[in-house]
Amino acid sequence: MIALVQLLIKYALFEPFGVDITLNWFGFMLLILSTVCIAAAGNIINDIYDVETDTINKPDKVIVGKSVSEKTAYTLFIICNVIGVLIGFYLSHLVGKSGFFSIFVILSAILYVYASYLKQTLLIGNIVISILVAMTIIIVGLFELIPVVNPLNQATQLTFFKILLDYSLFAFIINFIREIVKDIEDIDGDYKAGMNTLPIAIGRERASKVVFALTLLPLFGMVYYMLTYLYKHQWAIGYFLIFIVAPLLYVSIKSFNAKTKKEHHHISNMLKLVMLFGMLSLLLYVFILKG
Repeated sequence: MIALVQLLIKYALFEPFGVDITLNWFGFMLLILSTVCIAAAGNIINDIYDVETDTINKPDKVIVGKSVSEKTAYTLFIICNVIGVLIGFYLSHLVGKSGFFSIFVILSAILYVYASYLKQTLLIGNIVISILVAMTIIIVGLFELIPVVNPLNQATQLTFFKILLDYSLFAFIINFIREIVKDIEDIDGDYKAGMNTLPIAIGRERASKVVFALTLLPLFGMVYYMLTYLYKHQWAIGYFLIFIVAPLLYVSIKSFNAKTKKEHHHISNMLKLVMLFGMLSLLLYVFILKG
């Protein structure tokens, strides 16, 4: 999904409008590879630290210690991080913004701290991982738009960067809600591992009500967005109503009364679909902005 959204940003949002960009196709593929490698390293270290909880929550999906040894997992974690950070170093100098290299180092470090410590803390881990998800969108703007800003194109570059910020905010909110839903789903294993997630702190039922309340934010946000920017494009409104608003409304209603692990797993998958269709809406901008 990371690779898909980054490709959509470049080829469905930037290129059709002739936006000034920095990277050629090879450089952009390197940016995708770097981001995906660092994300993969984060997933690996997360699996290493989650063996105890995963053994209880999802015994059939435990990889570390079964399909892959812990030593091999750590090796893969290091390899993915090194590849991601080194490519980041190369790209930062390629676009003439050497300071951007620190972004890759910070992302890599935060993913490790998240898996080893922050994930166990109340809401902090959920917020941090959601910020990192949002950064996979923002980083495209940083490397493609910022290095070529000049007085002539400043307004255009800023407009498109604001679109990326809107999408990153959407990704942050949806992922944050999904993280809480996953915590509710995994409450048994997390409790035995001594974690302090929201459902452990306030109870499964209250946490479900929090999810219900939080889903209203993107729901009302999408309605406002449609009424403000898409009122002239009925087909675009139709897309957002069918693929984003309707599923969010369904998730909101479902989360209010959800009690079982199976129900919360279903809600989590629905939120993943909302995220996907939200990103695919980037394909509509060539019609919306030119219409």
